[in-house]
Amino acid sequence: MKKFKVIESFINSGTYQEMVKEIALAGIHSYVCVANVHMTIEAYKDETFRDVVNGANITTPDGMPLAKAMRYLYGIRQDRVAGMDLISDLMEYCGNNGKKIFLYGSTDEILEKIKTKAKKTYPSLQIESYSPPFRNITDKEEESIVNMINNFEPDFVFVALGCPKQEKWMAEHQNKINSCMIGLGGAFEVYAEVKDRAPKWMQKLSLEWLYRLIQDPKRLWRRYLVTNTLFIALFSKQWLINLLEGEKNDK
Repeated sequence: MKKFKVIESFINSGTYQEMVKEIALAGIHSYVCVANVHMTIEAYKDETFRDVVNGANITTPDGMPLAKAMRYLYGIRQDRVAGMDLISDLMEYCGNNGKKIFLYGSTDEILEKIKTKAKKTYPSLQIESYSPPFRNITDKEEESIVNMINNFEPDFVFVALGCPKQEKWMAEHQNKINSCMIGLGGAFEVYAEVKDRAPKWMQKLSLEWLYRLIQDPKRLWRRYLVTNTLFIALFSKQWLINLLEGEKNDK
């Protein structure tokens, strides 16, 4: 699938079903970034993190603003490919095709809720998990975690450490873990039914961020104020440059 530049991040283009198929076929030593406005701005501000995002095998437009940005910049009618949808559809794919999933990150409580729900829906699904400690991990612990994951032989590792930590972790472990890793962050809490997802009408209007802000205002208000404003400014600049270059080429 072709990638298109949005600010400084290269995002894959394709229908939702095409993206799911590509992820299913990604294979070992691969990782998938599920990009939203926050990730795009983090990649803009941090060149090292930008390399992580742009080094992913697949980077999906998780947020509707990114899907719309691709439309305005490149004339692409891009589907939104959200982590909250991917986690359910990949669970179904694995449950119906004898695939294994390893959950890495989040809390023990949320991991158990996810496994209980997934096993109830897909009884034959093989799924394991590990919640790492909230501190720096020693080299010995790191080796033990990698061995634990590889010994389970998962087809997918769903990672929930929060952006940008989870993306950096996947890039660092790309050649260590024999699986396709996907950064799914907040999708864990929604799948576990610990948090609600925004209603469909808010999703279609690119207002899912507002719904999350209402749920967790103390933690998110500053992030959304800064990142959303900066995203609009940087997108507008890119759109204007594209427009002027297009007019120049037409002459």
